[in-house]
Amino acid sequence: MGRSGNYKELISEAVERIVAAKKITALTGAGISVASGIMPFRGKGGLWEKYDPSEVAEINRFLMNPGKSWIALKEIQQVVEKALPNAAHFALAKMEEMGYLLSVITQNVDGLHQAAGNKRVIEYHGNTIRLLCLKCHAKYPSKEISLETLPPLCPACKGVLKPDAVFFGEMIPADAQSQSLIDIMQCGAMLVVGTSALVEPAASLPRTGKRNGAFIIEVNPEPSALTRMVDLFIEGKAEEILPLMVDELLKSSEGK
Repeated sequence: MGRSGNYKELISEAVERIVAAKKITALTGAGISVASGIMPFRGKGGLWEKYDPSEVAEINRFLMNPGKSWIALKEIQQVVEKALPNAAHFALAKMEEMGYLLSVITQNVDGLHQAAGNKRVIEYHGNTIRLLCLKCHAKYPSKEISLETLPPLCPACKGVLKPDAVFFGEMIPADAQSQSLIDIMQCGAMLVVGTSALVEPAASLPRTGKRNGAFIIEVNPEPSALTRMVDLFIEGKAEEILPLMVDELLKSSEGK
């Protein structure tokens, strides 16, 4: 297991590693968006306590009964559309602006990294703020489509619309998968934030980075499935820890 302990000392060490690495990439999960009011899917209070994911978020079940799936999906859409980036999102955007962060690889489907200002975001699981027509493959901003009648239908061809996100049983987009691996191979350190590391293949990305020599830093409020293999584990909320890391990076830049 990676080093843990006094979080101020760990933050200082993480910043030293980030500076030495010159370029890092971040992998983010649902935990980074909790402070924005988006419930995680797993764990206590998660959406899957209310809905069975095999019923509402599995592609074959969706295709058989999209109206049923959309009852849960509508709730997710409404929560996501109201959400705003929190301090953790803005901290990662600042790291990119400062030239340290090459990209954010996110398992989240909420678009909050882009809203915070990150330019290079690899959406590993797609995004619910876009809707995809399963018939003509047109895409629409979700805010432009009424959810009064479920399932929503494509304005152009009347095909069923689906969130442009990866459902269980669907493949990760090939470009997201390949670009993630390219970025990980280019980085000297990897910042893993707010992920339970239970969903493959995203959960294997930090292991790939470590095999390639990257220093792995994890920020989570509690240990995850990854914690035993990371180099540095900082226990805490992303919206509290990441801004402190940015403050240290700014001091480091001023001291040069």
